[in-house]
Amino acid sequence: MFAVAVSFRVVPGKLKPFLSLVRENARTSLELEPGCHVFDICTDPERPDEVFLYEVYESGGAFQAHLDTAHFKSFDSAVAPMLSDKSVTTYREVLR
Repeated sequence: MFAVAVSFRVVPGKLKPFLSLVRENARTSLELEPGCHVFDICTDPERPDEVFLYEVYESGGAFQAHLDTAHFKSFDSAVAPMLSDKSVTTYREVLR
């Protein structure tokens, strides 16, 4: 398994449209990508401009395939102007 943690800092006033787009991306990823096993979207009302994603893929190759999908590319370009910061961290081993 291959885990991905993504933190977004959303521009004030853009949280609602951002969440709509990220929910659609998560739903589509889980439905259409057999290598995508988990796609959780996390927020905290005390940090309303921050969104955290936790994703688990079958492998690093499955994550790369995700990045190459049309729905991810569309999502990524649509949300770019809504963000003031983004960080991505990957983990090559998921211990159970």
